[in-house]
Amino acid sequence: MPSLKDLRGRINSVKSTQKITSAMKMVAASKLRRAQSQAEAARPYAERMQRMVAALATSAAKLPNAPELLIGTGRDRTHLLIAVTADRGLAGAFNSNVGRATRNLARRLQAEGKTVKILTVGRKGRDYLRRDLPDTLLDGVSYAGRKSIGFDDAHAIASRVIAMLARHEFDVCTLVYNRFVSVMSQVVTEQRLIPASLPETAAAEAPAPTRAEALYEFEPDEETLLARLLPQSLAVQLYRALLESQAGEHGARMTAMDNATRNAGKMIQRLTLNYNRTRQANITKELIEIISGAEAL
Repeated sequence: MPSLKDLRGRINSVKSTQKITSAMKMVAASKLRRAQSQAEAARPYAERMQRMVAALATSAAKLPNAPELLIGTGRDRTHLLIAVTADRGLAGAFNSNVGRATRNLARRLQAEGKTVKILTVGRKGRDYLRRDLPDTLLDGVSYAGRKSIGFDDAHAIASRVIAMLARHEFDVCTLVYNRFVSVMSQVVTEQRLIPASLPETAAAEAPAPTRAEALYEFEPDEETLLARLLPQSLAVQLYRALLESQAGEHGARMTAMDNATRNAGKMIQRLTLNYNRTRQANITKELIEIISGAEAL
């Protein structure tokens, strides 16, 4: 049985931990509101941009000189996976869910005979995948110490992906990230960036002209517009994923720290009860010894 001194030390230690987790919960809650509003504001534009690029991919697939950003290289041998996680932990299963989904996708592609390359955004994803897939990892991107993530950060990643595509270092690019749903829920999402995903209606229907195959008139010309639009679209999709991941990270951390604070409170109650029982047992023992000594006299 632990002594009273040991129990007091454990109670004080758990109380200190409870103060830390409670402070981290409040910090995450204060950051969550802004991150959530940014993620929700970016969704309509990013979704509309994705639908437009998908429609363009449907109509441009028949063109002989269609951009590779739109239709890919025409091969399916090398896959680039971009895993977006956080730079810090203490967020429950937020980071491990993305790491596990990326690992499973990579192993499934390798089982099909494909070559896999992984670009990590966030230190936790890099550390997770380094244990299982060290040979597939490229140099990771980290924003540790940064207060916020801007569009320039997503544009830098997009520029790197475009340069890799121009050197034909991959054929298909897939983005894996946590999509923010609520404070309690973040859904792991796999989104194909290159080549653009075709609309479901266009893929399911016959090649005959339909509403899904909208006709676009380009001004000044098709090549100039697509050269500007496609890199911008790629950066927008990456920026949306970064914002969704950032909001999900704060929500997951707030939930995890709230659970830790509650668990610490329950542990303090159990330790305090044990301390009181031990103290009462020691007092009773001392009284018995005093009474026994008095009766012996």
